[in-house]
Amino acid sequence: MTAPHGFSVSRYAPERGTLAKLAARDSVLRRLDWPILLSALALSGIGSLLVWSATRGRTELNNGDPYYFLFRHLLNTGIGLALMIGTIWLGHRTLRGAVPILYTLSIVLILAVLTPLGATINGAHAWIVVGGGFSLQPSEFVKITIILVMAMLLAAKVDAGDQLHPDHRTVAKALALAALPMGIVMLMPDLGSVMVMAVIVLGVLLASGASNRWVLGLIGAGVLGAVLVTTLGMLDEYQINRFAAFANPDLDPSGVGYNTNQARIAIGSGGLLGSGLFKGSQTTGQFVPEQQTDFVFTVAGEELGFVGAGLILVLLGVILWRSCRIARETTELYGTVVAAGIIAWFAFQSFENIGMTLGIMPVAGLPLPFVSYGGSSMFAVWVAIGLLQSIRVQRPMTA
Repeated sequence: MTAPHGFSVSRYAPERGTLAKLAARDSVLRRLDWPILLSALALSGIGSLLVWSATRGRTELNNGDPYYFLFRHLLNTGIGLALMIGTIWLGHRTLRGAVPILYTLSIVLILAVLTPLGATINGAHAWIVVGGGFSLQPSEFVKITIILVMAMLLAAKVDAGDQLHPDHRTVAKALALAALPMGIVMLMPDLGSVMVMAVIVLGVLLASGASNRWVLGLIGAGVLGAVLVTTLGMLDEYQINRFAAFANPDLDPSGVGYNTNQARIAIGSGGLLGSGLFKGSQTTGQFVPEQQTDFVFTVAGEELGFVGAGLILVLLGVILWRSCRIARETTELYGTVVAAGIIAWFAFQSFENIGMTLGIMPVAGLPLPFVSYGGSSMFAVWVAIGLLQSIRVQRPMTA
């Protein structure tokens, strides 16, 4: 249909306003998974309060500024949100083409940790100090790289329609590429990060449709690797002591078992509703070490009680539930595998972090996603949220 004088109707049609574009069914905002985004924001907000409570009286850490860690945690969250937006804007498919560059960069960064540029923090030589009070933990970003590089290889021929499932040669290549950064991280040694990476690899293989023989073989190799690492003395003494304390919580309660014992006391004292924010005796008395990072869940248990700690579990559960839905509904194997890797990462790391505060898992030095203080961890998890959102946004719309 044309308008008078031969002009098309579309030329006279008014352009949609900004609000109309944002509200349109095909807009990015409408297609975002808001339960995931709001849950992650809520966790970061709760984490800000818990970190503040744990550090406001720690003058040896905050240089006399009770708001020091609060502001930095909020800054880390803001940077993480910017990285999420950038990831959505680029899109997971665009990043698929940049995987070789990202993989190479990740290898260079973790190798740099083993040079004089590396620094030891909390017993792990896994950091690069960049100045200005900031440090970088490259192993956090390696988790993302492993997911992307394995997804790229495993899904290439399947998404192209050449295969129904990844063949054995492709699976072997993917595992080799994942093993290289994992081996370097193990040399630091950063056992906690390697554990997460191993679970990521397992989750990616399961989602890709690879033969079950590879999954069973990987589990067997993991058990054998754990035995070899222990017998060959590749673990530092403090890591061995952590596992010993897990096996026997009463072992050296003032030494290796101190963290776990104090953590359980803090959580147990919170009861149903907790003692109130900033009013926890264990937190105020600074009895729990590293309470703003690895043991931040103890602040929730003591000051917010079972209800507050349960809310954290519910929010993490919402993220995992919605992530599973994204993985299930995407039409390409690449998106499914990326989402599955992120699910495995978040699920295991959350379970390990909370489990070690309850004494049901060994202390492994892993932060609680979105809640614990730490820039590298915060940036990595928000990039992962950006990948999930991109997978959802770019999926075909149903009628």
